[in-house]
Amino acid sequence: MTKYRCTICNYIYDPAKGDIDGGVKPGTPFDDLPDSWVCPVCGATKDMFVKL
Repeated sequence: MTKYRCTICNYIYDPAKGDIDGGVKPGTPFDDLPDSWVCPVCGATKDMFVKL
């Protein structure tokens, strides 16, 4: 699965790990994240992420 990087703080969203603290289960592709999801480190919105 494709990883995405936050352009603000460089956090890497790894679909294999998900975002447990944010309620996102492992195996969730970035495109399937809810629009309300934000970077768990800096709070940036999904449109601030770039595909790696």
